[in-house]
Amino acid sequence: MSVIAAIDVGTNSFHLVVASVDPDGRFEVLTREREPVRLGSGGEDMKRLTSDAMDRGIAALDRMRRIADHTGAASVTAVATSAVREADNRGEFVARAVAEAGVDIEVVSGVEEARLIHLGVLGAIPLLDKRHLVIDIGGGSTEFILGDGAEPLLLRSLKLGSIRLTDRFFPEGRTRKRTVRECRGYIDSFLGHLPAEIARLGYETAVGSSGTITALARICAIRRGDRDSRTGRLSFTAKELKALTADLVAASTPDRRMDIEGLEERRADIIVGGALLLSETFELLGIERMEVSDFALREGILFEQIRRAATPELDPFHRLEDLRRSSVMYVANSYHEDLRHAEHITDLALELFDGLGPRHGLGPEDRELFEAASLLHNVGIFISHSAHHRHSYYIIRNSEHLTGFTEREIEIIAQVARYHRKSAPKSKHADFASLSSADKNKVRWMAAMLRVAIGLDRSNRQVVTRVRVASNPGLSGGQLNGELRLVARVAPDVDTSVELFTAGARSELLEAVAGRSVVIDVEVAESGRATHPTNGATGTADTMIRL
Repeated sequence: MSVIAAIDVGTNSFHLVVASVDPDGRFEVLTREREPVRLGSGGEDMKRLTSDAMDRGIAALDRMRRIADHTGAASVTAVATSAVREADNRGEFVARAVAEAGVDIEVVSGVEEARLIHLGVLGAIPLLDKRHLVIDIGGGSTEFILGDGAEPLLLRSLKLGSIRLTDRFFPEGRTRKRTVRECRGYIDSFLGHLPAEIARLGYETAVGSSGTITALARICAIRRGDRDSRTGRLSFTAKELKALTADLVAASTPDRRMDIEGLEERRADIIVGGALLLSETFELLGIERMEVSDFALREGILFEQIRRAATPELDPFHRLEDLRRSSVMYVANSYHEDLRHAEHITDLALELFDGLGPRHGLGPEDRELFEAASLLHNVGIFISHSAHHRHSYYIIRNSEHLTGFTEREIEIIAQVARYHRKSAPKSKHADFASLSSADKNKVRWMAAMLRVAIGLDRSNRQVVTRVRVASNPGLSGGQLNGELRLVARVAPDVDTSVELFTAGARSELLEAVAGRSVVIDVEVAESGRATHPTNGATGTADTMIRL
């Protein structure tokens, strides 16, 4: 048995769940903790986290980390959502979380948040045999997931939430007929084409998750006479929600709303925004009834940690596809004119990654990020060949289709693509400077290896079929007399001078990160003998050629 913990760093509240995991990949919740932090605020973009909000957040993280430690958690995974990902000063908060609370926060995109929520809901409600719609209303964003069994067909995250709507239309929680009308119109316009998109795909059942929907469901349950609403699975109808929303709106202040049985004081000011959002969604999507999931993002984080550690047969959702790779391939197919070229470069790059492992010290998860960056490095050509490395960074960084990756991981992928040509990473580059020291090292190593791999297929003929790092007894990482020795296997009777010259010319960054000069040997695939690419002289495969 192992013990793991997950923290949902939300806009309104922070949630902790600690669970024990058995060898079969099943988990049992040991303890839960919730703290109403109100980290984010703002009626539009949540541009900054205030000092007070950050102080509250760090204090909450410290307490939750102590609870996790006391419960025996071997790891704590914290995921931050809209309030942190939108804040210009999020780096300060993330740095403080590590320094003051000992918690390393992963900031996730809205699409990744939706995917993790879907994982959590699948663990609470049997949905694998039906097409389903999941809606999660948070303080800063609302996620919509349409799934068919375990596969998400649609993942959307919109900047609509109970706090965001309250700040924009209902300051201090006060409602007026005009602002209620404006709020409904704003929600309808913001949902845009989403209702039509969901209607086209269709679904059998609707499920809601997280605090706002759970709070509304409990009040509906009490109103129908089910006072034991904290046990069993909650559900409510469109008719019940409409009546409750009308009463919440009519009670024009938070104090007056406290007369509504079942409403918690901490939600009295923001509940109207959430109720209007859900009510409009019900109407536009034609939802008649909604079940409520006890699990949401935090449990999804647990499932994701279990999935990453499990063998395929113990994966709790073994029917799920590898969403990370499939999402990368979706983006690659969307922008690449020649995916065969990118895939060959990726094969060569991964051979370098594996062969140089003793030198760079990067792990399996880094290899996956490197594979993604290699496949996507050229997508910027879709915009323009000029400065396409920078366009690649922009496309990758802003893609809504890279599911399964955190914001930090997407940033690393984007920066490796950014530095596959032209300037090497420099501290004066703001995006690179914002990375941690460890991530800067990863980007430099990955970009260095990718540059050489690209050079080895410069003419897009795939004539360099493989590349390996030569090994010598007693010498690690292909080091030979202070040199880093690579061996490129080439097709017979083919001029590879362009590839080998370009690979050598692009090895400068690799020499810098490895601290060794790079030497490239050539071996012909058919004969096993080396051929100098420029003058045709032959020798044994041990002959070294400096490029």
